[in-house]
Amino acid sequence: MNRALLCLAASTALISAADDWQAIAPSFTPPAGFAADLGHYKSPLIFNDGRPVQTPAQWQERRREILHAWHTLMGPWPPVLEKPALQVLETTRRENLTQKRVRLQIARQQTGEGYLLIPDGPGPFPAVFVPFYDPETSAGLTGKPFRDFAWQLARRGFVTLSIGSPGGDARRPVLTPGARCQPLSYLAHISANAWQALSQMPEVRPDRIGICGHSYGGKWAMFSACLWDKYDCGVWSDPGIVFDETRASINYQEPWYLGLDPALTRKPGLVTPDNPRTGAYRQLIAAGRDLVELQALMAPRPFLVSGGAEDPPKRWAALNHIRAVNRLLGHHDRVAMTNRPDHSPDAESNEHIYRFLEWWLKR
Repeated sequence: MNRALLCLAASTALISAADDWQAIAPSFTPPAGFAADLGHYKSPLIFNDGRPVQTPAQWQERRREILHAWHTLMGPWPPVLEKPALQVLETTRRENLTQKRVRLQIARQQTGEGYLLIPDGPGPFPAVFVPFYDPETSAGLTGKPFRDFAWQLARRGFVTLSIGSPGGDARRPVLTPGARCQPLSYLAHISANAWQALSQMPEVRPDRIGICGHSYGGKWAMFSACLWDKYDCGVWSDPGIVFDETRASINYQEPWYLGLDPALTRKPGLVTPDNPRTGAYRQLIAAGRDLVELQALMAPRPFLVSGGAEDPPKRWAALNHIRAVNRLLGHHDRVAMTNRPDHSPDAESNEHIYRFLEWWLKR
């Protein structure tokens, strides 16, 4: 390619990047009515002993304190796999990419089947892990609208890996023998192993791997990115980013999330006197902890909340605490949120997700 064509290609890339930033930039600023709202949430910039965090070095100490507390309450992970086994079961062509049905070692004595989508062209490519109830939906094989994140991202030049619930039933997750952590923390452990697998593929840039999920997959993606800091960025679509016991879909109390208790099984549904909190969720609430603390572990890595019915604009009261952590670290463009009225994603919300991931993983 001659110099003129190189300059033209570079100029076109810069224009495209500028367009992406202009499209996503407004989502990093809360609406005027929420700009100073901190709600009732405890600041993550306060140590357990009451000391304020005042320097980036102190934040690293505080971050370790938060991470230790959550792993203690939720239970320790099994060892993360150094080289997860990946078996290709079937290879097919779809449009401008290669689709591989794979069997991935998701834990020490456990595998899960899913789909690996690889774009045509010279790599290595940025990559996104897309967890959901089933991998077929994420890979665009079920026809469910606006939930085919892995397929749409692969068409935009990402390697994507889609995996479903361990054991196939989200309400009855199967954990590897000997695992002692809560199911939602175990899903994050699976994601750590998925990152390990992606990072070792020759088609993937190990320094450009993100994670994205909706609803159940959004909870999965949020806990994964926060607890495994090798994910470069995260997107969670309407998972419920705070504990809110007035919302039936923000159901972290359920035994398939954080309420697993060997001594007591609660009935599915809202917390009531007859159906109390159980497991780690009960301990987290009793200790006055909320998901604000967990999300602070992302700083300074960027994340986007693609909010719907469960995460309306008032959730900025929680996100403003994460913005404060990023300001301490010298960043002002790391926490973003968009909003739509319904829980389900739509064309506009998904376009913002794709541009967000393109900006942070491709630029």
